Amino acid sequence: MADTTDPPQADAVEPDVPDASSRGMAPLRSSVEWVAVVVGALLVALLIKTFLFQAFYIPSGSMEPTLEAGDRLVVNKVSYRLHDVSRGDVIVFEIPAADVGSDGIKDLIKRVVGLPGDTIETRSGAVYINDRKLEEPYLAEGTLTGDPTQGSNPSIPRQVVPEGHVFVLGDNRDNSADSRYPFRGPIPLEDIVGRAFVLVWPLSSAGVL
Repeated sequence: MADTTDPPQADAVEPDVPDASSRGMAPLRSSVEWVAVVVGALLVALLIKTFLFQAFYIPSGSMEPTLEAGDRLVVNKVSYRLHDVSRGDVIVFEIPAADVGSDGIKDLIKRVVGLPGDTIETRSGAVYINDRKLEEPYLAEGTLTGDPTQGSNPSIPRQVVPEGHVFVLGDNRDNSADSRYPFRGPIPLEDIVGRAFVLVWPLSSAGVL
């Protein structure tokens, strides 16, 4: 017996031909979509900068030879929400508004050498933590901390780092306004912006810090 049942048909799709009025709205819809994309991208970038990562430019040589003037790096702003600050970390921190100079720089970058509760001092040009000499392989060969021949390189009198603070130094000990100076002192943990973790420029030096 012949099968008289109609064969199944594939789903058909016909082109949607907009009428004249909808064609007139197309440019407007396109503009609105692009505005939404741009605004969305800006919001995402703002959220990333505020809560996750932020790029910084190094304006001076206070962290040489690790970082040089003109270098660009990225700071992890969530790092210290996950773990404590570690000795040797390179951090970015905010300075009080009253200390911001004419250059407008409000964020500084230094290396953590003393943790809360540490006893810190210098002896014969070396840093001692809890009466043990601190090994600092990141310093240029021959660098002294507290060089009597350099007025811009003061020593560290024996002291205890207050709770809730860290003691920071620049790697360029001859030219760094760091915790050795009374106007700076140990840095409150709440003033830390984040941990510098990757150098992105120049490309020849790019890498993890």
